[in-house]
Amino acid sequence: MNESLVVNDSSASSVAGDALPWMEADSPDHNGSLEFSTAPLNFPINPWDIMLCMSGTVIACENAIVVAIIFYTPTLRTPMFVLIGSLATADLLAGMGLILNFVFQYVISSETISLITVGFLVASFTASISSLLAITVDRYFSLYNALTYFSEKTLQYVHLMLLGTWGVSLFLGLLPVLGWNCLDEPASCSIVRPLTRSNLTLLATSFFAIFVLMLTLYFKICKIVCHHAHQIALQQHFFATSHYVATKKGVSTLAIILGTFGASWLPFAIYCLVGEKEYPSVYTYATLLPATYNSMINPIIYAYRNAEIQRSIYMLLCGCFQASKAYRSRSPSEV
Repeated sequence: MNESLVVNDSSASSVAGDALPWMEADSPDHNGSLEFSTAPLNFPINPWDIMLCMSGTVIACENAIVVAIIFYTPTLRTPMFVLIGSLATADLLAGMGLILNFVFQYVISSETISLITVGFLVASFTASISSLLAITVDRYFSLYNALTYFSEKTLQYVHLMLLGTWGVSLFLGLLPVLGWNCLDEPASCSIVRPLTRSNLTLLATSFFAIFVLMLTLYFKICKIVCHHAHQIALQQHFFATSHYVATKKGVSTLAIILGTFGASWLPFAIYCLVGEKEYPSVYTYATLLPATYNSMINPIIYAYRNAEIQRSIYMLLCGCFQASKAYRSRSPSEV
């Protein structure tokens, strides 16, 4: 979803000290994020921030490979790969944002720069989730309008989806930078400072709307897949085996996609709605960290499982595949 990484770890001055410019270390109303004992913590860097930075590094490396492969491979220009490239780009930016957030907290302590980093992360994760929705819409149309999918019209609506995805993401990312933040009104802060409670509620509500829409579309995709498998099985006169195998494979793939997305983001989105800024920030970190894992898993689900991307990687790394080897471009419904 859309999160900044400066949580309300206000009283843990021994953990963060002056390295975390937005944390009110002297405030008695906030709880420390990692106070597991009454003994003071002398570790100069918050371990949760280290884990977020490590997560961002893995995310950036994984998705940088995907972006490079799609950009430098002329055959990967179909609508499906354009959308996968958008997702990888968003996740790459999110990973870089996590790294920059760590640097700006502990190396370059600046309230203005940190606020920009927050907006950057909001925009990146919004683009990532919106790209997942765009991929879902594309998969639905590839099945619903299978005969006309590979047409110029499809490429046009993909470009429109990308324009909307990145336009909305940029707009939401700019809101805290342009003034919708709680730096001047600490009482309005959410569990993720400097986002206001109303701003975070908007972001969480948007996530739930996207999640419900994805559930609806994947339910319809599942019905279409089951219907197609049933028709093929009847035509080939071996209903029992082929129908079961095809249906099971399709349903399993959809379950993995939705299960991964929901397990990663739902805890943080729910906590954004029910959490208060006075709560220990360990709760925010504990729900935020799994949310970042979605950007780590996305390239595995949507890119590295794809045969054409695998082929491009093999050719790039070892050149062991013949360039003339025949293969066909698959539709999103087969990925």
